[in-house]
Order: sequence, then C-alpha cells, then structure tokens
Amino acid sequence: MQLALDHISKKVGAEHWLYELSLAPRSGEVTVLLGATQAGKTSLMRIMAGLDVPTKGRVLVDNANVTATPVRERNVAMVYQQFINYPSLKVFDNIASPLRLRGEPNIDQQVRSLAGRLHIEMFLDRLPAELSGGQQQRVALARALAKGAPLMLLDEPLVNLDYKLREELREELTQLFAAGDSTVIYATTEPGEALLLGGYTAVMDGGELLQYGPTAEVFHTPQSLRVARAFSDPPMNLIAALPVGQGVQLVGGPVLRMAVPSVSAQRLATLTAGIRGSALRIEERAGDVVLAGRVELAEISGSDTFVHVATAAGELVAQLTGVHYFDLGVPLTLYLDPAQAYVFDAAGALLVAPGRKGGR
Repeated sequence: MQLALDHISKKVGAEHWLYELSLAPRSGEVTVLLGATQAGKTSLMRIMAGLDVPTKGRVLVDNANVTATPVRERNVAMVYQQFINYPSLKVFDNIASPLRLRGEPNIDQQVRSLAGRLHIEMFLDRLPAELSGGQQQRVALARALAKGAPLMLLDEPLVNLDYKLREELREELTQLFAAGDSTVIYATTEPGEALLLGGYTAVMDGGELLQYGPTAEVFHTPQSLRVARAFSDPPMNLIAALPVGQGVQLVGGPVLRMAVPSVSAQRLATLTAGIRGSALRIEERAGDVVLAGRVELAEISGSDTFVHVATAAGELVAQLTGVHYFDLGVPLTLYLDPAQAYVFDAAGALLVAPGRKGGR
C-alpha cells in the first residue's frame, strides 16, 4: 500500500501537537520516526492508523482519501509501548487470532515460527497475566506480525525489554520486515535503533518534521543542528567556531582546514562545528588537529568507552571502540581529522559535512 500524509497538522486547543507536514513513506519499506519524547511521533502514528483525525490536511491510501475513515475500517496493525493482549486467551491463541480470521493454513507452524523468533515459544500455553511485561510486549508484537497488515505501526515496541533482548530482537525484526510486504512505521527515541533498522528515517522534534530520507543519508548529512542533535548517540560535540582564511577556527581551539562555501556574511557571523564522538581518536594520524585536555569522566557501555575530556575548546565526548580505563584528571590528547567535522551556519543550517566539498 502507498500511504501519504498531505499537509496535515494537529492542534488541540491552543497547543500544536503537529505542525503542518507532508510525508509519503516508501511502500513495503521501513520508515523510522526518530525523536525525543513528545516529538510528535505517537500523534503522527495515530493519524496514520485512523485513531485520530488531523486538524488540517488529508491522509491518502493508494490515492484514496481515508482521512475520516475510522481504524476499524482500515487494515492496520499497531503495537504500542503499553502492550495490549486478549487476557482470556493463551499466548498461542493471541498470536493465532489474526491468522484464524483470515482462514490461514498451517496456523500451528506459523505461530510457533513467530514465537521462536521472538523468544516466547516456551510461553505458548500460558495466559498473558502469567508473563512479565517484556514477555507480554513480545506477544503483542507477534500478533501484529501475524496479522500481515499492509500497514504496520510500531510505537517503541522494544522499550520495555532488557538491553540484551532488545539487541537480539532488533536483528530479528529487521529480517522479519525485509521478508514481508508491509509498509512499516517504527517510532523510536534511539538513533542506534534507526541505524540498525535502516530503510528511511523521519526526524521529528516538537511536532515538526525536520528531515526525511534514506537513514544513512540523514545520519551522515543532517540538514540542521536540530537534526544533528536528534540523530547522534552520544550527542554530537558542538563547538563555537569562527570563519578564517584556511577554514574555521574552534573558539579556544585549533583551526580546521576545510573549504567553506561562499555564503552571506550574516550566515558566517557565528558558526558551530559539529564533531561526532566516533571521529575523535587517541592515536594520531597524518593531518590530524590536536585537542589537548584532561579526563573528566570515562564510561564503559557495551563494547565502547565514552570519554569526557575538558579541552580549551570545551568539553568533548570521544567514543572509543573497546574497553579503556582512564584515571580522572589525567592529561589526554584527542586527535581529529578535519575532514570528519561538520559546520553549521548562524541559523543552524548545514554548511559542510564529511565527504562533501561544499554546502547546500
């Protein structure tokens, strides 16, 4: 199916829940809605599902206007953060219910296959009330997948699961989505989850759609500071900078030699340099700039170490691969290839991105 949102907005009283936006998710692909809490992701999904009606604009499915069509008359599967299951049915029957409605053959095989991939095959004979919250969420997810609806809306479906299981299920879901024909809309607050799921990403903030496109493209080329902040984990290091003849100079720090596009003096009045944590290293390479400082904090997260370093240009967070131990207060020098830096203008619009010779 082809879903399209045509200049929709949502206002409740004097409050804007969604500012005017248009979005046409790719048919049969995964579109990630990425943004912090209250970015507008759930409000947008409820309009897509038919649970809410936009204040303005239209919702189109295969070019037909379904704006006022209620959810019960649409073929949509939706999973919320707050799981919903049939309490009187065992797990097997919860998952099997949409298959039976469609008169599917091999129901037992399909149910057990989905349960196995979501790690709940041992709970098929239990009632939902006998399961933990995370297990019940997986049951709701399995039932939504079993429905095989042409539009599947998943509102942070893994948020109630522990870290290890989230990592496993993200990989399983990627394979399940790729094997199906559904248009999948997946809401998350986690940039890493968007990158893992791939497909397309719509970055949202404060009810606004900031940028939409292929996930890797949005990540590597954020069109604004707001997008860069939303699509970075750890947060992108943002440093005040000034234009100089050879490129840009970090306030209190070194010059980053780069080609800055010719734009108005007003746009160049104050610049912001953006440096992803993964671009900072503790080993020097030819052409690097030096950022000397002292360790303020070192955090080990999974297979990475996040080191907070106080430098003359401000506090920087470096994301180092592997487990590293640093004493607090010890000197530490970070190194950066200037070609890995972003530059944003006075209004927060992107001027330079890694791998690009010019701006927008």
